[in-house]
Amino acid sequence: MNPDAMPPDPTTPAPAPAPAPAPAPAQGLSLSPIVAGAWRMGGWGLDLPGRLRWIEQCLDLGITSFDHADIYGDYTVETLFGEALARQPGLRRRMQIVTKCAIRLVSQRRPDHAAKSYDTSAGHVTASVEASLRALHTDHIDLLLIHRPDSLMDPQELADTFGRLRRDGKVSHFGVSNHSPSQLALLHRRLPLATHQFELSPLRTQALGDGTLDQCLGLGLRPMIWSPLAGGELFTSTHERAQRVAALLQALGREHGVSPATMAYAWLLRHPARPLPITGSQRMDRLREAWAALSLRMSAEDWYRVLEAGTGQPVP
Repeated sequence: MNPDAMPPDPTTPAPAPAPAPAPAPAQGLSLSPIVAGAWRMGGWGLDLPGRLRWIEQCLDLGITSFDHADIYGDYTVETLFGEALARQPGLRRRMQIVTKCAIRLVSQRRPDHAAKSYDTSAGHVTASVEASLRALHTDHIDLLLIHRPDSLMDPQELADTFGRLRRDGKVSHFGVSNHSPSQLALLHRRLPLATHQFELSPLRTQALGDGTLDQCLGLGLRPMIWSPLAGGELFTSTHERAQRVAALLQALGREHGVSPATMAYAWLLRHPARPLPITGSQRMDRLREAWAALSLRMSAEDWYRVLEAGTGQPVP
């Protein structure tokens, strides 16, 4: 008997099926390497010409991406920014607008919100996008993020909602913010995401060890980083750990002829996931410090020195 024609041995386990390939990351999104964060704009005290001037100065520097959320400034910042765009509509073609939704804050501006909660239902996400479009005086959002994890998220419903918003031309790309790797994976399997926005700084290093950055690197997602200077704590705190990091960054800055803040941004940019730091300042000198880090490449040895100073623990 031809051995090739013999029936398979039932005691031989069948080969395991090949795992399904992970979806490719969303294509076509291009953000500036430094992103301007607008979340504090409501407290800057800028009049309309001042807000417009800030936007124009960011664009002239090369910072073309602006980060928002519907809740910033108690639901006011998108409107403040949008008023400036309405004054100079041509600026919209030079920028990318990022905004976030799915947090329901108790606010006089949202009288139907009875308690702080999270909502990724089709109705809420769609209504949030419509409100952001009106506030920002734009016909589309370049990147929409789910601001915080929703324990009641139906990933297929949310993916379907994203698909409708894209088909309608209202949102071009989608991502998440402050999610765990497993939470991101639930959604990414159904609709390729473009980015993950989370906190990272020499004082807040959890993303380095909990799989968050590893996942971005594996999926080819460039992460967006909020509070890259630990909300200013990096250079203002009297805590021993912060002062230890600041002293090291100052020393490294003297070696490179740049400010300690520039070295902090260079530390973030050194990661191979190619993070996109989000600034949070109206001061152009602060934004220039971030931009200057693009011309530096911190050595691996110095990177680990900063990590050790930030964690207070030697590299294992």
